Amino acid sequence: MAVRLASFIREVPDFPEAGVLFRDITPLLGDAGALRAAHDILAEPWQEIDVDVVVAIEARGFLLGPSVAERLGAGFAPIRKAGKLPRDTVSYSYDLEYGADTIEIHRDAITDGQRVLVLDDVLATGGTAAAAVALLGLLDASIVGLGFLIELEALRGRQRLDGHRVEASVVC
Repeated sequence: MAVRLASFIREVPDFPEAGVLFRDITPLLGDAGALRAAHDILAEPWQEIDVDVVVAIEARGFLLGPSVAERLGAGFAPIRKAGKLPRDTVSYSYDLEYGADTIEIHRDAITDGQRVLVLDDVLATGGTAAAAVALLGLLDASIVGLGFLIELEALRGRQRLDGHRVEASVVC
């Protein structure tokens, strides 16, 4: 039985601020069949590609990344906001629409040339995903592609990831 993932994604207007239409994946996470299907669908495009490590972006990417890594026979590593990781890290700072942010990964999470799949829940403007790619470049990772549960097509985030393979399960 095919699961239509879009039916498990709830739209929440004006969150976290007025004018924003938030995509809430809580209903998907709460349904065992939808959650299993999401993990399978996210892993499927990468089955024939040698992936060493799935790297997921804080925070909702963490809910998807380990299961996708397991399906691909790969390890898992988190990218976190600054100050959240306990050991030696590599950092990358970038601009957002309303300010700036810094993300980090453990310095030893990726070894030179490892083949990395970047995973997150939503591709919106592409700023955080592009920052993750830049951060992984500091570790000489080989990016095989980027996978997203949801792509907000109107925000054109895919353009910021030009030159990389991008796969999205649900396009809104």
